[in-house]
Amino acid sequence: MRNTKTSARPLLIGFGMGDSAAGRVNRASDGYPPFNIERLGRGETAAERLRITLAVAGFGEDELEVLVEADQLIIRGRQTERDEPIYLFRGIAARQFQRVFLLESGMDVLSATLRHGLLSIDLVRPQSAQMVRKINISAAQ
Repeated sequence: MRNTKTSARPLLIGFGMGDSAAGRVNRASDGYPPFNIERLGRGETAAERLRITLAVAGFGEDELEVLVEADQLIIRGRQTERDEPIYLFRGIAARQFQRVFLLESGMDVLSATLRHGLLSIDLVRPQSAQMVRKINISAAQ
């Protein structure tokens, strides 16, 4: 089994992401597997969502692992041993990987879906209920 490669600095994922985050993504890792981060629409009653999509061509569902540990989203790909064909040209990478994203406080993973070689992970930050709390004032003497 080949070594799993880890990106040097995980990217912070949250709703406050802006242009500075795009610059950090380019410097954060070797680019494998490539990924997109998109903001999904928000309905009147639904919470705002984000989607991370990784290009994982060649990996089966049983060769991918999505974990949430503390405030980190960890995505690993490990291909099982296969009889390798004799390639004349090999353009689809088959190496192991690990991607780590730091989740902004309150972010939660809704689902992970593998379709047509793309692993999509939907994230949400549930809307917090507006709480009103009265603070008692004490007189200083």
